[in-house]
Amino acid sequence: MNQTKYVIMLVGTTFLMGIAFPIGKIGLDYAPPFLLMSFRYLIAGVLLALLTLRRQQPRGIQWLQAAAIGLLQTTGVMGCAYFSMRWITSSESAILTFVNPLLVIVLGTLLMGAVYRIRQWAGVAVGFLGVAVTFGLHVDLSPGTFICLAGAICFASATLLIKRWGAGFDMNVLAAYQMLTGGIVLLVLSFIAEKPVFKVTSTSVAVVLLLALLCSIVQFTSWYQLLRQGDAAKTSSFLFLAPLFGVLCSWLMLGEKLHLYTGIGGALICAGIFLVNSANAQRPAKHNTAAM
Repeated sequence: MNQTKYVIMLVGTTFLMGIAFPIGKIGLDYAPPFLLMSFRYLIAGVLLALLTLRRQQPRGIQWLQAAAIGLLQTTGVMGCAYFSMRWITSSESAILTFVNPLLVIVLGTLLMGAVYRIRQWAGVAVGFLGVAVTFGLHVDLSPGTFICLAGAICFASATLLIKRWGAGFDMNVLAAYQMLTGGIVLLVLSFIAEKPVFKVTSTSVAVVLLLALLCSIVQFTSWYQLLRQGDAAKTSSFLFLAPLFGVLCSWLMLGEKLHLYTGIGGALICAGIFLVNSANAQRPAKHNTAAM
């Protein structure tokens, strides 16, 4: 994949991640969070599984690998992000969810033996500062804060596992089965933790379809392809764009206010992405990654 296509796909994918927040916020008026997310991923998973029936299917332990990624990427990330909104705002949830790039570098260093340059660590720090500035440097500690941080850890873990296991999968097949796994678990959680009632209207149906088709099928297949072909930390650095897109889309779709600090935060995000991508990660020559 050439650099131009890589960047275009990254920006498009992070845009879909960002717009999912205001779309999901609209959907919460019609369904509780676990139920809404289960519909999103079950519909997306079934459709993508049907479209990929003739492709290479998982074998043996790959079924467990796909399920593990689904539990982390779908159930863990989105379940925590939307459940956390009982205590914190969607903006705060976005900030904490997209701590992921920093955690990818930390976990990649500790568990996979990757060695990143000081400039890349600085880029992640600047990018996260940009996300925080974008939302006004205001995050209160509450149960939702820690729930959302748990989701960010799931996100980073899934990112590294996809990078490690992805070469053995057809990435569209992996996306299908991880969404199905996550959607089933979210549906079970809905019956356990909330009242699973969905109000059927033209708006609620449109929300579910947009989340399933664009923000799930297109987003996940593109994201997995990017992770497979690029460095995990570099690719994940663009996730700092997602909450910025979320703010802009919330302004356009929900009429939420924009502030000067949004522009300042956006500039910091771009600076962070540049720093992370300006140097290659290195791996010790004698390190054996098979132990992970």
